Amino acid sequence: MSVFAIADLHLSTNAATDKSMEVFGKRWTDYVAKLEKNWRAVVSDGDTVIIPGDISWALKLEEAYSDLDFLNKLPGKKLIGKGNHDFWWATAKKMQAFFDECGFDSISILYNNAYAVEDGIVCGTRGWFLEEGHQVSVGEVDYNKIVSRELIRLRISLDAAKKLQREQLESKGVELPISVFLHFPPVWLDFVCREFVDALHEYGVKNCYFGHIHGGYNVPRSFEFEDISFSLISSDFLNFAPQPLRLS
Repeated sequence: MSVFAIADLHLSTNAATDKSMEVFGKRWTDYVAKLEKNWRAVVSDGDTVIIPGDISWALKLEEAYSDLDFLNKLPGKKLIGKGNHDFWWATAKKMQAFFDECGFDSISILYNNAYAVEDGIVCGTRGWFLEEGHQVSVGEVDYNKIVSRELIRLRISLDAAKKLQREQLESKGVELPISVFLHFPPVWLDFVCREFVDALHEYGVKNCYFGHIHGGYNVPRSFEFEDISFSLISSDFLNFAPQPLRLS
């Protein structure tokens, strides 16, 4: 069984949503068909795919049915996180009830929790760009307040990961490494979200994966910052092919 990751699917299979990404460049042409073809070529039913945000353009949970149905029918177990465009996202209880009602049994929420997956433990949250110049928002936005809230969610997720790590150590005698999946990058070019990076150091995280960044295809897939590896997994950057991961 293998682990894959890909962010920013930006699905719009519901005719009512009708917000294709094809206007954002040639690479996005027929991106849903390309995603399905590439996914089925590498992912099997026993595998896990981690998707940290921007999954559907739907505005309400019910409107996301078509996109989630498309995702549920693809091979593998999917762990989904929240992105800045996932306006359909609801409470965990409401989403799970919706998943159960619709029979979406291959999709689970990666949010304020953690999972033991193959040779590692995964957790994460949405994150946020701290500096106003790096984020486009509508209306008045208290950036520091949002970062503080997201930091709390990250720590809740990391605490859950640490708990799983201790349980795995006690039951199997192996300390599995923790990998963090965010939608926003905590480090990008000259931007550093110090609070997030410090939390990763505190919990001993060595690998962090993120999406959100689009259009730059000549940048390195991974880079090191303060002994932590950061990897970009946006779907267009990966040319819509889930990236295999080695979490250990």
